[in-house]
Amino acid sequence: MGKRDRSRGGPAAWVIDRAIRAVIGVARALPYDSRVRFAGWVTRSIVAGPAGYLARAEENLSLIWPGMPAAERRRIARAVADNAGRTLIENYSTAEFLDRMARMPPRGPGLAALEEAHAAGRPVILVTGHFGNYEAARAALVARGLPIGGLYRPMRNRYFNAHYVRTMEAFGGPVFPQGRRGTGGFVRHLKAGGILVLLIDQHNARGATLRFLGQPARTALSAAELALRYDAVLVPFYATRQADGLGFDIDLEAPIPPGTPEAMTQALNDSLEARVRAHPEQWFWIHRRWKADRPRRGKPAA
Repeated sequence: MGKRDRSRGGPAAWVIDRAIRAVIGVARALPYDSRVRFAGWVTRSIVAGPAGYLARAEENLSLIWPGMPAAERRRIARAVADNAGRTLIENYSTAEFLDRMARMPPRGPGLAALEEAHAAGRPVILVTGHFGNYEAARAALVARGLPIGGLYRPMRNRYFNAHYVRTMEAFGGPVFPQGRRGTGGFVRHLKAGGILVLLIDQHNARGATLRFLGQPARTALSAAELALRYDAVLVPFYATRQADGLGFDIDLEAPIPPGTPEAMTQALNDSLEARVRAHPEQWFWIHRRWKADRPRRGKPAA
């Protein structure tokens, strides 16, 4: 068995999955509000340090804001881990989460554009990043009768991936794995006038070198390319966690106008960047976003 096979499904992956399942099981035994706070605390205080999440988040923060005090980097990194834990258990609390999100009304100019396109049978691509909890926005829109599918990157741990995919499917609308089979289903759904979600904030080795948070960032052009190819409305959308740590502001921004794929994708990057700058603790700084074209440390962000 090769190294890749072990990382995806070996004994270590099985143990990690069982540990995650145990935490989820304990959390789900609690009332909803306590459950979400508990999952955030566990991830922030127990998981994030040994897993290397805090160190990676702080490294990325120092790249973007080299003048930021170490204490502030640490604070944001811990808040990022807390948000990740809350997001995980929210997504595993399907019925209660959907009920709560049904009471979180979406807003913004993109909402009318989305509903108009859906009524006309025109495809829509909703674009976001790992910010807040994007599934909250999807759930709020599903509650309005809008079935929304998505394309996802399978988790490296196949044991965990198997049940995590079921949580995404439970929100309504089909989900498709990245790869030839998944992309085919994704495109068919889009061509039929469907609504789909894409996340664009992970490093893509074959992507265009664009700007994100003042640094070069390889970014997939697929959302813009699909929008142009199938005359889809391209809408940036976000679910920003509220101060209570439980509710969300659901925002759909104005659609991105047609142009070159690079210009459209840069507009999407700029949209997400504005959200991250306003709420840095809600973006997943744990990702290795800047793998290529990385400048020397200490160069300030634009």
